[in-house]
Amino acid sequence: MTPSLYEVMPWFAALGFVFLGATHAAGRPPLRGSWIGPAVLAGLLTAWSLATIAREGFAAVWAEHTRNAWGNQIWFDLLMAAGLAAVLLFPRARAVGMHPLPWLAFVAASGSIGLYVMAARCLYLEQRRQVRAATT
Repeated sequence: MTPSLYEVMPWFAALGFVFLGATHAAGRPPLRGSWIGPAVLAGLLTAWSLATIAREGFAAVWAEHTRNAWGNQIWFDLLMAAGLAAVLLFPRARAVGMHPLPWLAFVAASGSIGLYVMAARCLYLEQRRQVRAATT
């Protein structure tokens, strides 16, 4: 029997997580254009989310998180991970002129999509600042 898309996609996501984590854990310096990766991931997740909402409806998001103990656990885990990532990203964002409160609202409304867009914007602004410093 051929596995369904819903059985295969989590494995691709897990492999992407391991690859991204391993390359950054190895201490490689950020590459020029490193903001593109988070921007692309935000776009892909947005497309998947919109397709899911179109198919299942927006109310299904909350229904999944309140269905049982696992749904609650996943909700808590998402909130804690996004909160920690945002708190760690805020000092870098402030350093390049980004105001954290609108970004916090965006992350709260969209989860990882907002977090990846925020990271992409921060990386872009950091890269732009480095390029300007190198040319002056």
